Amino acid sequence: MSPDLIAALVKIALLIGGLMTAAAYLVLLERWIAAWVQDRKGPNRVGIPLTDIKLFGLGQPLADGLKFIFKEEYTPAHVDKALFVLAPLVILAAALAIFAVIPFGSVVPDFDIWGYKFTGDAVNLVVAPGVDVGLIYVFALSSIAVYGVILGGWSSNNKYSFIGGLRSSAQLIAYEIPMGLGILGIVLSTGSLRLDAIIGSQAQSGWWNAMTQPLGLLVFTVAAFAEAARLPFDLPEAEQELIGGYHTEYAGMKLILFLIAEFLHMITAALLIVILFFGGWHFWGLTGADDQVTWLGALLRIFVLVTKFMLVVLFFMLVRWSWPRFRFDQLMSLAWKVMLPLGLLNLATMAILVELEANGTLPVGSQGTFALVGWGVMLVGWIGSALVAPLQTDNRPRPGAGGLLEPERLLA
Repeated sequence: MSPDLIAALVKIALLIGGLMTAAAYLVLLERWIAAWVQDRKGPNRVGIPLTDIKLFGLGQPLADGLKFIFKEEYTPAHVDKALFVLAPLVILAAALAIFAVIPFGSVVPDFDIWGYKFTGDAVNLVVAPGVDVGLIYVFALSSIAVYGVILGGWSSNNKYSFIGGLRSSAQLIAYEIPMGLGILGIVLSTGSLRLDAIIGSQAQSGWWNAMTQPLGLLVFTVAAFAEAARLPFDLPEAEQELIGGYHTEYAGMKLILFLIAEFLHMITAALLIVILFFGGWHFWGLTGADDQVTWLGALLRIFVLVTKFMLVVLFFMLVRWSWPRFRFDQLMSLAWKVMLPLGLLNLATMAILVELEANGTLPVGSQGTFALVGWGVMLVGWIGSALVAPLQTDNRPRPGAGGLLEPERLLA
Protein backbone atom coordinates (compact mmCIF):
# COMPACT_ATOMS: atom_id res chain seq x y z
CA MET A 1 0.00 0.00 0.00
CA SER A 2 1.45 3.37 -1.02
CA PRO A 3 2.15 6.12 1.53
CA ASP A 4 -0.29 8.43 -0.32
CA LEU A 5 -3.14 5.96 0.09
CA ILE A 6 -2.30 5.36 3.75
CA ALA A 7 -2.21 9.10 4.41
CA ALA A 8 -5.56 9.61 2.65
CA LEU A 9 -7.21 6.80 4.64
CA VAL A 10 -5.85 8.12 7.93
CA LYS A 11 -7.05 11.65 7.14
CA ILE A 12 -10.53 10.38 6.18
CA ALA A 13 -10.78 8.34 9.40
CA LEU A 14 -9.63 11.28 11.54
CA LEU A 15 -11.96 13.66 9.74
CA ILE A 16 -15.10 11.51 10.00
CA GLY A 17 -14.38 10.56 13.60
CA GLY A 18 -13.67 14.17 14.52
CA LEU A 19 -16.78 15.46 12.76
CA MET A 20 -19.10 12.92 14.41
CA THR A 21 -17.61 13.66 17.83
CA ALA A 22 -17.76 17.40 17.20
CA ALA A 23 -21.41 17.21 16.12
CA ALA A 24 -22.31 15.27 19.29
CA TYR A 25 -20.51 17.58 21.69
CA LEU A 26 -21.55 20.76 19.89
CA VAL A 27 -25.14 19.71 20.63
CA LEU A 28 -24.19 19.52 24.31
CA LEU A 29 -22.42 22.89 24.09
CA GLU A 30 -25.47 24.45 22.46
CA ARG A 31 -27.71 23.10 25.23
CA TRP A 32 -25.37 24.68 27.80
CA ILE A 33 -25.44 27.98 25.89
CA ALA A 34 -29.24 27.84 25.72
CA ALA A 35 -29.41 27.19 29.46
CA TRP A 36 -27.06 30.11 30.16
CA VAL A 37 -29.08 32.48 27.96
CA GLN A 38 -32.32 31.38 29.63
CA ASP A 39 -30.82 31.54 33.17
CA ARG A 40 -31.35 27.87 34.03
CA LYS A 41 -29.25 24.74 34.51
CA GLY A 42 -28.44 22.78 31.38
CA PRO A 43 -27.64 19.05 31.07
CA ASN A 44 -25.18 18.38 33.92
CA ARG A 45 -26.07 14.96 35.34
CA VAL A 46 -25.13 12.27 32.82
CA GLY A 47 -21.55 11.05 33.30
CA ILE A 48 -19.95 7.61 33.19
CA PRO A 49 -22.63 4.87 32.88
CA LEU A 50 -23.24 2.64 35.96
CA THR A 51 -21.28 5.03 38.21
CA ASP A 52 -22.04 8.20 40.15
CA ILE A 53 -19.39 10.16 38.24
CA LYS A 54 -21.19 13.01 36.42
CA LEU A 55 -18.31 14.87 34.69
CA PHE A 56 -20.40 18.03 34.17
CA GLY A 57 -22.83 16.15 31.92
CA LEU A 58 -20.22 15.04 29.36
CA GLY A 59 -21.98 11.68 29.03
CA GLN A 60 -25.14 13.34 27.68
CA PRO A 61 -24.24 12.94 23.96
CA LEU A 62 -23.69 9.20 24.52
CA ALA A 63 -27.08 8.89 26.22
CA ASP A 64 -28.77 10.84 23.42
CA GLY A 65 -27.13 8.67 20.77
CA LEU A 66 -28.17 5.43 22.47
CA LYS A 67 -31.73 6.74 22.79
CA PHE A 68 -31.93 7.31 19.04
CA ILE A 69 -30.31 3.94 18.24
CA PHE A 70 -32.76 1.98 20.38
CA LYS A 71 -35.86 3.79 19.12
CA GLU A 72 -38.18 1.84 16.87
CA GLU A 73 -37.39 2.28 13.18
CA TYR A 74 -40.94 3.25 12.25
CA THR A 75 -41.88 4.25 8.71
CA PRO A 76 -45.41 5.62 8.29
CA ALA A 77 -47.58 3.71 5.81
CA HIS A 78 -48.57 6.78 3.78
CA VAL A 79 -45.03 7.83 2.73
CA ASP A 80 -43.04 7.05 -0.42
CA LYS A 81 -40.74 4.54 1.29
CA ALA A 82 -37.81 4.61 -1.17
CA LEU A 83 -37.47 8.42 -1.23
CA PHE A 84 -38.32 8.62 2.48
CA VAL A 85 -35.24 6.52 3.31
CA LEU A 86 -33.07 8.09 0.60
CA ALA A 87 -33.58 11.71 1.74
CA PRO A 88 -31.56 11.63 5.02
CA LEU A 89 -28.80 9.61 3.32
CA VAL A 90 -28.48 12.22 0.55
CA ILE A 91 -28.24 15.18 2.91
CA LEU A 92 -25.72 13.48 5.22
CA ALA A 93 -23.52 12.20 2.37
CA ALA A 94 -23.42 15.65 0.76
CA ALA A 95 -22.67 17.33 4.10
CA LEU A 96 -19.75 14.94 4.78
CA ALA A 97 -18.29 15.04 1.25
CA ILE A 98 -17.83 18.83 1.45
CA PHE A 99 -15.02 18.37 4.00
CA ALA A 100 -12.80 16.64 1.41
CA VAL A 101 -11.45 20.05 0.28
CA ILE A 102 -11.64 21.99 3.56
CA PRO A 103 -8.21 22.18 5.25
CA PHE A 104 -8.12 21.54 9.00
CA GLY A 105 -4.60 22.87 9.37
CA SER A 106 -1.60 23.64 7.20
CA VAL A 107 1.02 20.92 6.67
CA VAL A 108 3.02 18.66 8.96
CA PRO A 109 6.81 18.07 8.62
CA ASP A 110 8.07 15.03 6.75
CA PHE A 111 8.17 11.84 8.79
CA ASP A 112 8.25 8.08 8.35
CA ILE A 113 6.40 5.29 10.20
CA TRP A 114 7.36 1.61 9.83
CA GLY A 115 9.34 2.39 6.69
CA TYR A 116 6.60 4.47 5.00
CA LYS A 117 7.94 7.95 4.20
CA PHE A 118 5.38 10.77 4.20
CA THR A 119 6.60 13.79 2.30
CA GLY A 120 5.31 16.60 0.08
CA ASP A 121 1.59 16.83 -0.70
CA ALA A 122 0.82 13.65 1.29
CA VAL A 123 1.13 15.58 4.57
CA ASN A 124 -1.15 18.47 3.68
CA LEU A 125 -3.91 18.58 6.29
CA VAL A 126 -6.72 18.28 3.78
CA VAL A 127 -8.21 15.04 2.47
CA ALA A 128 -8.04 16.05 -1.22
CA PRO A 129 -5.09 18.46 -1.61
CA GLY A 130 -4.58 20.47 -4.76
CA VAL A 131 -8.22 20.69 -5.90
CA ASP A 132 -8.18 23.85 -8.04
CA VAL A 133 -11.97 24.22 -7.97
CA GLY A 134 -12.35 23.79 -4.22
CA LEU A 135 -14.89 26.59 -3.73
CA ILE A 136 -17.02 25.40 -6.67
CA TYR A 137 -16.93 21.87 -5.24
CA VAL A 138 -18.13 23.16 -1.84
CA PHE A 139 -21.04 25.07 -3.33
CA ALA A 140 -22.02 22.28 -5.70
CA LEU A 141 -22.36 19.84 -2.80
CA SER A 142 -24.13 22.34 -0.57
CA SER A 143 -26.68 22.75 -3.38
CA ILE A 144 -27.13 18.97 -3.58
CA ALA A 145 -27.86 18.85 0.15
CA VAL A 146 -31.11 20.74 -0.36
CA TYR A 147 -32.40 17.84 -2.45
CA GLY A 148 -32.41 15.79 0.75
CA VAL A 149 -34.67 18.35 2.38
CA ILE A 150 -37.00 18.56 -0.63
CA LEU A 151 -37.14 14.76 -0.99
CA GLY A 152 -37.89 14.38 2.72
CA GLY A 153 -40.67 16.96 2.53
CA TRP A 154 -42.25 15.53 -0.61
CA SER A 155 -41.96 11.83 0.24
CA SER A 156 -43.52 12.32 3.70
CA ASN A 157 -46.92 12.93 2.08
CA ASN A 158 -47.66 15.48 4.80
CA LYS A 159 -48.64 19.11 4.21
CA TYR A 160 -46.38 20.46 6.96
CA SER A 161 -43.39 18.52 5.61
CA PHE A 162 -44.17 19.64 2.06
CA ILE A 163 -44.37 23.31 3.04
CA GLY A 164 -41.06 22.92 4.91
CA GLY A 165 -39.43 21.50 1.77
CA LEU A 166 -40.80 24.32 -0.38
CA ARG A 167 -39.60 26.93 2.09
CA SER A 168 -36.15 25.36 2.09
CA SER A 169 -35.86 25.47 -1.71
CA ALA A 170 -37.03 29.11 -1.86
CA GLN A 171 -34.66 30.08 0.93
CA LEU A 172 -31.71 28.33 -0.71
CA ILE A 173 -32.27 30.03 -4.07
CA ALA A 174 -32.70 33.45 -2.44
CA TYR A 175 -29.52 33.29 -0.35
CA GLU A 176 -27.28 31.30 -2.71
CA ILE A 177 -26.81 34.40 -4.89
CA PRO A 178 -25.67 36.80 -2.12
CA MET A 179 -23.40 34.08 -0.76
CA GLY A 180 -21.78 33.65 -4.17
CA LEU A 181 -21.35 37.42 -4.52
CA GLY A 182 -19.67 37.59 -1.11
CA ILE A 183 -17.20 34.92 -2.20
CA LEU A 184 -16.48 36.38 -5.65
CA GLY A 185 -14.81 39.37 -3.99
CA ILE A 186 -12.42 36.94 -2.28
CA VAL A 187 -11.77 35.09 -5.54
CA LEU A 188 -11.04 38.38 -7.34
CA SER A 189 -8.55 39.60 -4.74
CA THR A 190 -6.86 36.19 -4.30
CA GLY A 191 -7.03 34.88 -7.87
CA SER A 192 -7.69 31.32 -6.76
CA LEU A 193 -10.57 28.97 -5.93
CA ARG A 194 -8.37 26.85 -3.63
CA LEU A 195 -9.10 27.26 0.07
CA ASP A 196 -5.48 26.66 1.09
CA ALA A 197 -4.33 29.30 -1.41
CA ILE A 198 -6.82 31.80 0.04
CA ILE A 199 -5.40 31.19 3.52
CA GLY A 200 -1.86 31.46 2.17
CA SER A 201 -2.66 34.78 0.49
CA GLN A 202 -3.93 36.25 3.76
CA ALA A 203 -0.94 34.87 5.67
CA GLN A 204 1.57 36.29 3.17
CA SER A 205 0.04 39.78 3.16
CA GLY A 206 -0.83 39.84 6.86
CA TRP A 207 -4.23 41.34 5.99
CA TRP A 208 -7.25 39.14 6.63
CA ASN A 209 -10.09 39.54 4.15
CA ALA A 210 -12.38 40.61 7.00
CA MET A 211 -10.31 43.81 7.17
CA THR A 212 -10.34 44.58 3.45
CA GLN A 213 -13.85 43.30 2.61
CA PRO A 214 -16.10 43.83 5.67
CA LEU A 215 -19.18 44.14 3.47
CA GLY A 216 -18.40 40.78 1.86
CA LEU A 217 -18.05 39.27 5.34
CA LEU A 218 -21.44 40.65 6.39
CA VAL A 219 -23.20 39.36 3.26
CA PHE A 220 -21.54 35.94 3.44
CA THR A 221 -22.26 35.51 7.17
CA VAL A 222 -25.96 36.35 6.83
CA ALA A 223 -26.26 34.07 3.80
CA ALA A 224 -24.41 31.28 5.66
CA PHE A 225 -26.90 31.53 8.53
CA ALA A 226 -29.74 31.19 6.03
CA GLU A 227 -28.11 28.27 4.20
CA ALA A 228 -27.57 26.45 7.50
CA ALA A 229 -31.29 27.03 8.29
CA ARG A 230 -30.62 28.09 11.86
CA LEU A 231 -32.47 30.74 13.82
CA PRO A 232 -33.43 33.36 12.86
CA PHE A 233 -33.59 31.59 9.46
CA ASP A 234 -35.05 28.19 10.47
CA LEU A 235 -38.22 28.62 8.42
CA PRO A 236 -37.99 25.10 6.85
CA GLU A 237 -38.46 23.58 10.36
CA ALA A 238 -40.30 26.23 12.39
CA GLU A 239 -41.65 23.97 15.13
CA GLN A 240 -44.40 26.41 16.15
CA GLU A 241 -45.75 26.61 12.58
CA LEU A 242 -44.74 23.37 10.80
CA ILE A 243 -44.12 20.92 13.71
CA GLY A 244 -40.56 20.34 12.49
CA GLY A 245 -41.21 20.91 8.79
CA TYR A 246 -39.56 18.46 6.40
CA HIS A 247 -38.64 15.95 9.14
CA THR A 248 -42.03 15.90 10.90
CA GLU A 249 -42.60 12.22 9.97
CA TYR A 250 -39.05 11.07 10.78
CA ALA A 251 -37.86 9.32 13.95
CA GLY A 252 -34.98 7.19 15.23
CA MET A 253 -31.85 6.84 13.14
CA LYS A 254 -33.32 8.53 10.08
CA LEU A 255 -34.08 11.65 12.15
CA ILE A 256 -30.61 11.72 13.70
CA LEU A 257 -29.08 11.71 10.19
CA PHE A 258 -31.00 14.93 9.46
CA LEU A 259 -29.92 16.46 12.78
CA ILE A 260 -26.25 15.53 12.27
CA ALA A 261 -26.36 17.02 8.76
CA GLU A 262 -27.78 20.24 10.21
CA PHE A 263 -24.84 20.55 12.59
CA LEU A 264 -22.39 19.66 9.84
CA HIS A 265 -23.80 22.56 7.82
CA MET A 266 -23.10 24.87 10.75
CA ILE A 267 -19.56 23.47 11.07
CA THR A 268 -19.00 23.99 7.33
CA ALA A 269 -20.29 27.56 7.47
CA ALA A 270 -18.09 28.37 10.49
CA LEU A 271 -14.98 26.89 8.86
CA LEU A 272 -15.62 28.77 5.60
CA ILE A 273 -16.05 32.06 7.48
CA VAL A 274 -12.74 31.46 9.29
CA ILE A 275 -10.87 30.35 6.16
CA LEU A 276 -12.22 32.98 3.75
CA PHE A 277 -12.28 36.03 6.02
CA PHE A 278 -10.25 35.44 9.20
CA GLY A 279 -6.99 34.01 7.86
CA GLY A 280 -7.64 30.32 8.59
CA TRP A 281 -4.66 29.03 10.58
CA HIS A 282 -2.78 32.35 10.39
CA PHE A 283 -2.14 34.59 13.39
CA TRP A 284 0.42 37.37 13.50
CA GLY A 285 3.68 36.56 15.25
CA LEU A 286 2.57 33.03 16.15
CA THR A 287 2.13 30.79 13.12
CA GLY A 288 4.33 32.32 10.41
CA ALA A 289 3.34 32.23 6.74
CA ASP A 290 5.66 29.66 5.10
CA ASP A 291 4.85 26.08 4.09
CA GLN A 292 7.94 24.82 5.92
CA VAL A 293 6.96 24.39 9.57
CA THR A 294 8.13 22.46 12.59
CA TRP A 295 5.87 20.12 14.54
CA LEU A 296 5.28 22.90 17.06
CA GLY A 297 4.32 25.28 14.26
CA ALA A 298 1.98 22.73 12.70
CA LEU A 299 0.23 22.13 16.02
CA LEU A 300 -0.02 25.89 16.65
CA ARG A 301 -1.71 26.36 13.27
CA ILE A 302 -4.25 23.65 14.07
CA PHE A 303 -4.85 25.25 17.48
CA VAL A 304 -5.37 28.71 15.94
CA LEU A 305 -7.79 27.36 13.32
CA VAL A 306 -9.80 25.41 15.91
CA THR A 307 -9.92 28.40 18.28
CA LYS A 308 -11.25 30.71 15.57
CA PHE A 309 -13.74 28.03 14.51
CA MET A 310 -15.04 27.64 18.06
CA LEU A 311 -15.49 31.40 18.44
CA VAL A 312 -17.58 31.50 15.26
CA VAL A 313 -19.61 28.49 16.43
CA LEU A 314 -20.29 30.23 19.76
CA PHE A 315 -21.49 33.25 17.77
CA PHE A 316 -23.84 30.98 15.79
CA MET A 317 -25.25 29.56 19.02
CA LEU A 318 -25.67 32.92 20.75
CA VAL A 319 -27.54 34.27 17.73
CA ARG A 320 -29.84 31.23 17.69
CA TRP A 321 -30.88 31.72 21.29
CA SER A 322 -31.05 35.53 21.18
CA TRP A 323 -32.89 36.44 17.97
CA PRO A 324 -36.53 35.77 17.10
CA ARG A 325 -37.41 34.02 13.86
CA PHE A 326 -38.11 36.10 10.73
CA ARG A 327 -41.46 35.92 9.01
CA PHE A 328 -41.16 34.40 5.56
CA ASP A 329 -41.88 37.67 3.73
CA GLN A 330 -39.22 39.37 5.87
CA LEU A 331 -36.79 36.58 5.01
CA MET A 332 -37.35 37.08 1.28
CA SER A 333 -37.19 40.88 1.53
CA LEU A 334 -33.87 40.68 3.36
CA ALA A 335 -32.42 38.44 0.64
CA TRP A 336 -33.61 40.24 -2.51
CA LYS A 337 -33.81 43.87 -1.32
CA VAL A 338 -30.81 44.08 1.02
CA MET A 339 -28.31 41.23 0.71
CA LEU A 340 -28.32 41.05 -3.10
CA PRO A 341 -27.61 44.80 -3.65
CA LEU A 342 -24.97 44.79 -0.92
CA GLY A 343 -23.30 41.76 -2.49
CA LEU A 344 -23.25 43.46 -5.90
CA LEU A 345 -21.81 46.63 -4.33
CA ASN A 346 -18.99 44.68 -2.69
CA LEU A 347 -18.22 42.78 -5.91
CA ALA A 348 -18.16 45.95 -8.02
CA THR A 349 -15.88 47.67 -5.50
CA MET A 350 -13.42 44.78 -5.46
CA ALA A 351 -13.46 44.52 -9.25
CA ILE A 352 -12.54 48.21 -9.58
CA LEU A 353 -9.78 47.99 -6.95
CA VAL A 354 -8.26 44.83 -8.47
CA GLU A 355 -8.33 46.40 -11.95
CA LEU A 356 -6.65 49.57 -10.65
CA GLU A 357 -3.97 47.41 -9.07
CA ALA A 358 -3.52 45.37 -12.24
CA ASN A 359 -3.03 48.39 -14.53
CA GLY A 360 -0.59 50.03 -12.14
CA THR A 361 -2.78 52.87 -10.86
CA LEU A 362 -2.48 51.34 -7.40
CA PRO A 363 0.82 49.76 -6.32
CA VAL A 364 0.79 45.97 -5.85
CA GLY A 365 -0.13 45.02 -2.28
CA SER A 366 -2.15 48.13 -1.50
CA GLN A 367 -4.06 46.32 1.23
CA GLY A 368 -4.35 49.49 3.30
CA THR A 369 -6.18 51.21 0.44
CA PHE A 370 -8.39 48.15 0.00
CA ALA A 371 -9.28 48.25 3.69
CA LEU A 372 -10.01 51.99 3.66
CA VAL A 373 -12.25 51.71 0.61
CA GLY A 374 -13.86 48.50 1.94
CA TRP A 375 -14.92 50.11 5.22
CA GLY A 376 -16.14 53.20 3.38
CA VAL A 377 -18.29 51.05 1.10
CA MET A 378 -19.54 49.16 4.16
CA LEU A 379 -20.70 52.45 5.71
CA VAL A 380 -22.33 53.62 2.47
CA GLY A 381 -24.10 50.26 2.06
CA TRP A 382 -25.34 50.32 5.63
CA ILE A 383 -26.78 53.83 5.35
CA GLY A 384 -28.19 53.19 1.88
CA SER A 385 -29.96 49.96 2.84
CA ALA A 386 -31.42 51.62 5.95
CA LEU A 387 -32.83 54.46 3.84
CA VAL A 388 -33.99 52.52 0.79
CA ALA A 389 -35.22 49.26 2.33
CA PRO A 390 -36.01 49.76 6.03
CA LEU A 391 -36.61 46.46 7.77
CA GLN A 392 -39.37 47.74 10.06
CA THR A 393 -42.60 45.97 9.20
CA ASP A 394 -45.92 47.66 9.88
CA ASN A 395 -48.27 44.99 11.17
CA ARG A 396 -51.26 47.31 11.56
CA PRO A 397 -54.29 46.68 9.32
CA ARG A 398 -53.96 48.75 6.13
CA PRO A 399 -56.80 50.91 4.82
CA GLY A 400 -58.45 49.24 1.85
CA ALA A 401 -56.95 45.84 2.66
CA GLY A 402 -60.16 44.46 4.17
CA GLY A 403 -58.84 44.66 7.70
CA LEU A 404 -56.10 42.19 6.93
CA LEU A 405 -52.60 42.46 8.32
CA GLU A 406 -49.82 42.99 5.78
CA PRO A 407 -48.72 39.31 5.63
CA GLU A 408 -52.32 38.16 5.40
CA ARG A 409 -52.96 40.66 2.58
CA LEU A 410 -49.98 39.30 0.65
CA LEU A 411 -51.31 35.75 0.99
CA ALA A 412 -54.91 36.70 0.20
